[in-house]
Parts: sequence; C-alpha cells; structure tokens
Amino acid sequence: MAGRPIDARGWVFEVLDMDATEETWLPISGVNTFTHNPGENEETVDTTVFDSDGMYEQDVMQRGASLELEGLYYVDKATGERDPGQAYVDTVWANALGVDSRGMIRWRHKSQTQWVVWEATVTPGEQGGGNNDKTSWSASFTRCGAPSTLAVTP
Repeated sequence: MAGRPIDARGWVFEVLDMDATEETWLPISGVNTFTHNPGENEETVDTTVFDSDGMYEQDVMQRGASLELEGLYYVDKATGERDPGQAYVDTVWANALGVDSRGMIRWRHKSQTQWVVWEATVTPGEQGGGNNDKTSWSASFTRCGAPSTLAVTP
C-alpha cells in the first residue's frame, strides 16, 4: 500500500506555561502556516585534506533547528480574552531574558502518537493588517539542545 500525504492543518502546537504550579500546556490557536527548518544554525567544518583526492569532506560540528508559526491574532469571542498560547508567547515568554528566555514548545500531527518537544527561545513576529484584513500573528522558535519526544496522553 502506498503512503498518503498528511494535511498541514492537522498539526498541533503547544507551549508550556512555566509559571503554572502544575504542568500546563497551552495550545496555540490561529496557526495557518508553519515552517520547521531542521538545518537552522547548523555549523560544519571543512575536513578536506590532500588525501581526499580532490573530493570535498566535512564534519557537522553543531546541529540546530527552528520552527516558525504564522497565523491570525485570536481572541475568545465571548470574553475578549487572548488565545492562551498566543498570549503566553507574546506577554510572558517574549519578554524573558537570560536563563529565563528559554521555554518549552511541543508539536505533533493529529495522526501521531508522540510529541516533538523542544527547549527553545522565542522571537515574536510582526502583527498587522490592512483595511479588509484580519490581524496577523507569528512567532519563531529556536531549539536549544537536543530535541526529545513525549507520548500523547488522553
């Protein structure tokens, strides 16, 4: 049986509320596009020597990755409250400095049984819109250290 592509709209993204007394993952709503770059911040060193017989050689000295989320600025229609995930990114995480600037993000496709989990820093993106637009929202996450996984629990 041949494989089938998965729908991009099936991806789920959550950030860990580092200030909560219990483990609390906040979903990020309003995402309409994402980009995972597993080669971001990769560093290599040229290891080509005379013995390479004219063929290029290298070693990877540093691995890195990034995740960019873009979408629409979300609020709860009934209460006017910001989307919890977007609000946490914009008002808590994006304002942290030094060792406090690292947080946790996880994501998976709805068809998967494992979360990808990163310790990361975040850079808030631009927000805006025109006369007949909805307000945009975005954030870029840069992985710090090695990724991990976590089983999906009900």
